[in-house]
Amino acid sequence: MRIGVPKEIKIHEYRVGLVPAAVRELVAGGHEVLVQSGAGAGIDFSDDNYRNAGATIAPTADVVFRDSQLIVKVKEPQLSECARLRRDQVLFTYLHLAADRAQAEGLIKSQCVAIAYETVTATDGSLPLLMPMSEVAGRMSIQVGAQYLQQGNGGRGVLLGGVPGVTPAKVVVIGAGVAGTNAIEMAHGLRADVTAIDRSIRRLRELDRQFHGAVRTLFSTADTIEKSISEADLVIGAVLLPGAAAPKVVTAAMIKRMRPGSVVVDIAIDQGGCFQTSRPTTHAAPVYAVDGVIHYCVTNMPGALPRTSAFALNNATLPYVKALADKGWERATAEDAGLAAGLNIVHGTVVHPAVARELGLSIAA
Repeated sequence: MRIGVPKEIKIHEYRVGLVPAAVRELVAGGHEVLVQSGAGAGIDFSDDNYRNAGATIAPTADVVFRDSQLIVKVKEPQLSECARLRRDQVLFTYLHLAADRAQAEGLIKSQCVAIAYETVTATDGSLPLLMPMSEVAGRMSIQVGAQYLQQGNGGRGVLLGGVPGVTPAKVVVIGAGVAGTNAIEMAHGLRADVTAIDRSIRRLRELDRQFHGAVRTLFSTADTIEKSISEADLVIGAVLLPGAAAPKVVTAAMIKRMRPGSVVVDIAIDQGGCFQTSRPTTHAAPVYAVDGVIHYCVTNMPGALPRTSAFALNNATLPYVKALADKGWERATAEDAGLAAGLNIVHGTVVHPAVARELGLSIAA
C-alpha cells in the first residue's frame, strides 16, 4: 500500500504522523511511504533521515495526497486538506469531530474513510491512541499552569509547592482519567495542595491508595466543583466522553467566583472544552482572561513538545497503521472491533454514534 505523510499545517504543530523508525518498519513490510519534504523538521528529522529509512520524499502536500492510499497525520485535517481527500483514500489521524462541524462536512464531502485515533478502543475499553497524548497533556498542564501563575504572566504570583512557612498553591483537577491522573501526579510531585474530583468512586479509591491520602479526593457534583475551584489557584479540566462533546462542568458563574489571577487549563478543549468560558486558542496566542481568570485552551497542547509527543504517538499508532496497510481498512476493521470503533465517517456517512449525535446527523444503518 502507498502511505502518505503530509507536513502538519495547523498553527505551531510540529509533530509528524510517522517518524523514520516507523517508516522503516512499514517499508520492510512491503509498503511504500511518501513523506512530504520538511514534514519531520520540527522534531529534528531531515528528508535524508526519511530517505535512509526507505521513504520517498514528495515536494508538496499535493503530491502526497494525490499519490497515497492511506494518509497518516497527527492533527485533524484543515479545510484545505479535506478538499484534497477523495473516496478511495483512508485518513488516519485525530479528528475530534464533535466540536468541528466544518471539518465533518469537509470529510463527508470528500467521501473518504476517516478513522479517528481518539475513538479507537482496546479490549479493556481504554483509548490506546488517545492515551499517550493525554499523558503528555496532563503533565504539561501543570507546567503551563505554573508558568501562568507567575505575576509577570498575569497570575497571582503563587509558587505551586510553596516554601517552608508558606502554604503551597491549591490545584484542582476535574476528571481523573489518563490526562487528569498525569496532572495529579505532576502537581503532587511539585508539592502542591491537590484535590482530585471525579464521578467514579472506584477511581477515587484508587487515587487515595496511590497517593496514600496525600491527594484530597471528592465526588463530582456541581456543589463540590463550585466550592473547590473558588479557592483554587490552578484548575485543570480533564473530562472526556469518547467521541462526544465534553460536558460543561464549570459554569461561567463559577469562573466569576474564582480569585483574579487564578489559572484554568482546559485539556478537553479538542472536544469543545469542559469550562463554559473556554474557547480554542493556539500556541501563538495561548491564553485569554475572563473575569480576571487566565484561560489556557490550546487545542494541540502536545504540539509544544513535538519530539516527545511524536515518538509516544508513533509507539501507539504503528500497529494500527500496519494493520490498515497490510489488510486494507475493511478487513482490518472487520477483524478488530477496537479499530472499527475508530471509524467516524465512511464514504460520506457518519458511522460513529456519538459523533452523529453531537453533530445532529443521521448515522448509517
